[in-house]
Order: sequence, then structure tokens, then C-alpha cells
Amino acid sequence: MAFVVTQPCCNDASCIPVCPVGCIRPSPDDPAFRTTEMLYIDPQTCIDCGACAEACPVEAIYHEDDLPEKHSRYRDINEEYFRHHPLESDGTPFVPISAVKVPRRDEPVRVAVVGSGPAGAYAAADLLSRVPSGGVEIEMFDRLPTPWGLVRAGVAPDHYGTKAITDVFRRVAAKPGFRFHLNVEVGRHLRHDELLDHHHAVIYAVGALEDRKLDVPGAELPGCVAATEFVAWYNGHPDHADRTFDLGGERAVIVGNGNVALDVARILVSQPDDLARTDIAEHALEALRHSKIREVVVLGRRGPAQAAYTTPEFLALGRIPGVDVIVDPSELELDGGDTDGSFSTALKVRVAEEYADRTADPANKRIVVRYLASPTRILGSDRVEGVEIVRNELVRNENGVPEARATDRVETVEAGLVLRSIGYRGTAVPDVPFDSALGRIPNTAGRVVDPATGSPIPGVYTTGWVKRGPSGVIGTNKQCAHDTVTALIDDLIAGHLRPPKPGCDRAALAALVAERQPAAVDRQGWLAIDAEERAQGRELGRPRVKFTDIGTMLDIAHSAMHTPV
Repeated sequence: MAFVVTQPCCNDASCIPVCPVGCIRPSPDDPAFRTTEMLYIDPQTCIDCGACAEACPVEAIYHEDDLPEKHSRYRDINEEYFRHHPLESDGTPFVPISAVKVPRRDEPVRVAVVGSGPAGAYAAADLLSRVPSGGVEIEMFDRLPTPWGLVRAGVAPDHYGTKAITDVFRRVAAKPGFRFHLNVEVGRHLRHDELLDHHHAVIYAVGALEDRKLDVPGAELPGCVAATEFVAWYNGHPDHADRTFDLGGERAVIVGNGNVALDVARILVSQPDDLARTDIAEHALEALRHSKIREVVVLGRRGPAQAAYTTPEFLALGRIPGVDVIVDPSELELDGGDTDGSFSTALKVRVAEEYADRTADPANKRIVVRYLASPTRILGSDRVEGVEIVRNELVRNENGVPEARATDRVETVEAGLVLRSIGYRGTAVPDVPFDSALGRIPNTAGRVVDPATGSPIPGVYTTGWVKRGPSGVIGTNKQCAHDTVTALIDDLIAGHLRPPKPGCDRAALAALVAERQPAAVDRQGWLAIDAEERAQGRELGRPRVKFTDIGTMLDIAHSAMHTPV
């Protein structure tokens, strides 16, 4: 008997150190870890102890006898992975690479973390675990009154298991030395140099939330929108709660085939009654109840082997009740872009082939996954009416990498809604170096560098998507944050970090925040918002009902903050 890793795996790797026989791969010291779609357990080595399942923050690990039917295939996927990557183990557990810790100091290390999503939360957790008790003070800033970034506002509402990672972050926020400054925007309420005055170091973990534009004629037409805006809308992000989307046509087209594109496609065709059991925003649920969309076309410019989505998310499409996944067998021709020989790529192609072999039910809604197809024009006079698509072929460039090249075969697809999901980029923080071409903060191993000299700027660090670009899943940020914190600790020990300016202690920072942003929200205020959302959710049989109005959130938060404890 063995345990099995399934679709919700976040690659956090909390399961690896607790395994007594070291049978979970790839491990963080393996180069493949940074690009793996998920982790896997070797059924031949597993001793059935269950330590991994207890450690998993997103409940992705099951005993094979208890596998839910929807995850039954993962028994074979885990086993097959080790046929391609035989486990070389003498039965001893995996031992993580030792992490340098901070020696005891006379005064605490003060670190500001800008951004409260997974990247920032993992950085805070790593610092708290590597600095002696009482030896670190972490001030975490977020411009919204609510924390957790894309876990709250980006993870699809029907992936509630993935959102369970916030339970880990909640424990981090409850530790001594940690303090929230929510509803506080760095660059508006506080300047970068002011953060440096009050801290030994500042870590920027602000994500990559700006979508890349679609550079084709007609992209400016009403009805051609960013998938990020649609995701924020159905997740109840306050900036997008008042948006409206035209769901009156029978077909929508999504340009791009990453996991965000699949999330959007799935939400558009899922039964509203199923979504009503999630934390989807009320306004979005009501709009989807009246939606006329029956088909979503997902466009990928290259072949199935190069698709941007992960196999677990692609497999999940086939489990939506009343929905068929359509793949044209002719588009599975690799046209010179054969697979790279990896397990994950081969599995990705095989799943596409399986969808292509299925027979569709005309009564069902459809997700049509197109390969080797790129939009060349958005059609319509006053608003979107369709998309002109060119068929591509794959050719290898001088480096042997398959690239899409347009052919002379063109077609038109009618659609009333086009969502672009072709990549994301960060946005600049005032006075912090920024590479506008890459959409990232320039850095070396997490140390922010001066673009003019290429030298690290003392005390300034970055982690997450704004550090490395929009890649990986939630748990990928754990290792990324660990690397950044390692650089910070190395610099601290080497004496490269300047101490806070005289008089710029924690009390002085709190006074400055209160002066600049009297409406700031602390942990007590956030817990009040959280409790009220959960209470309203319980009344409706839902995990929570999110507030989308900032004024309402602030009323709840400040009422709790001003109540004596």
C-alpha cells in the first residue's frame, strides 16, 4: 500500500522532509524541482506511514485505498513517474540542504515585506524559522485590507483545496514578531527610502499582475478583455467588483493556454449550482446564472507538447459535469516539434490524445482546446464579433527549440467575448529598480541590483513572480523565498546591511503608518473581516462570502481594532 499525490499539489515540498524513507520526488535540491508540475510518491518505497499526508498544506495526498474517484488516475501517474525516474535511494530520508541561520544578536533583525501573497508569506515564514525566537521583527504591507494576494484573488473558487495553504500563512501571521500593515500602499503612503530607514532589509514580493497586451488589429474592441480582470472579477477583488462582461453569446475565445486560461474556461462552462458551493463572488455567480455561453475555445500557438498548462489542470477539465473537452486529432501532429522526452511532456501529449479519441455529447457544453493556432485579428465593428485565426507549424530555431510559424491557412471563429491570457508582468514600485522590458525587478539571486552598475543595492531584495517572472505554482514560491532569505541572511552575517536609522524603531514606524494612513488594518482587523466572511458563508453553506467593498471591510476591521481585548 502507498500514498498518492494528486491534482491539488502545490509543490510546497512540506511533505519531503517528513518522509522517513525519502520516496517523494523531485526534491528541492533536484534541478527538475523548479519546473515540475507536481510531486510524486514511489509506491514501491512508500512504507504507508502517512507523515506526508499530515504535512501536506493543501490536502493533496491520499492513501491509495481512499483516493476519491476523480483522482483515481493519479495512482498510475505516481507509479509511472518512477518508471521514468527510478528512485535511487538507500532508504534514508531526504535531508534538506542545511540553511544558514542568524546567530543570536543584541537587537532584532527588522525586515519589511511588501506584498502578502504566497511569495511574501513564505519569505516571512522562512525568516521566522531561521532567526532565534524574538530575534526578528517582520512588518508586512499590502495595499488591500485583506492579505494572501493571488491565493484569495487569483486561485479559482472551485479549487478550494489549494486555498487551504492560507492556513499555513495564518499561523505565520500569528507568530511573535510579525505585524500586518494592510490597506497601506508602499509608494503612496510610505516611500521606499522610509522603509529602508526603519529596517535592516526590505523584500519586495509584489507579484506580476499586469497582463501582456494582444498585439493584433481589433484588440481594443469592447468584449476583448484581459483574463486577469475576469479572474479578479469572479474572485471578488475590490478593484474589479463593478466590472461587467458580456456573457450573452454562445461562444467565448481565450487566447493562451496556461493554467489561468483553463481556469477561466472551466468557470465559464461550470454549473452555477456547483459554483454556488465555493467562495466565488456573489455578483459573478449571479451573472453566470444568466450566461448563454456554451462553448469556450482555448487557443495555443504551439503544439500539445509545448502547451503552457500543467497536466493536472488539463486532466481536471475532463471531470466537469455536462462538459466535453474537444481536441482535433489533426492538431496533435507535432510538425517537427517532437517531445523533449520528459515524463511530464509525454503525459501532456497523451492526455490530449485521449481527449481527441472521445465522442462528444451534443447536449453538453464544450471546451475546445486548439493547438497550432494564433489570432491575427479581432473582428467586429462596435464590439467583438469573432476572431480570425491562422494555423501554425512548428519549426526549430537555431537553438533547436520548436517555434510557431504562421502558414497561409486562415479561418474565422465567431465569438462574443475574447479573453487574452498570454502572460503577465510586474509593475514598478516607485523608487525601486525595474526592468520594464522584462516586467521584473532586476536582481541576482534575490538581491535587487542597480541597473546602471549591476551591483546589489544594500538591504533591498525581491522574491516571487516579480523576481523570476510568472512561472511555477504556489509552492514554487517557497523555494524562491528561501533563496532570497538566504541571500539576506548571508549579507546580514557579512555586515553588508545597514541598521535602521536612530529613532526609527517599531513604535516610530507604527506612528508613521498611522499618520500617513489612518485607515490601516492590522491582524486583529483582518481576523474580524475573515470571521464575518466565514459567518456569512456558513449561512449559505459556502466556505465564505467575500466582501468586495473596501468601505465595508474597513468598518468591520476598525470596529474590531478599537474594541478592547
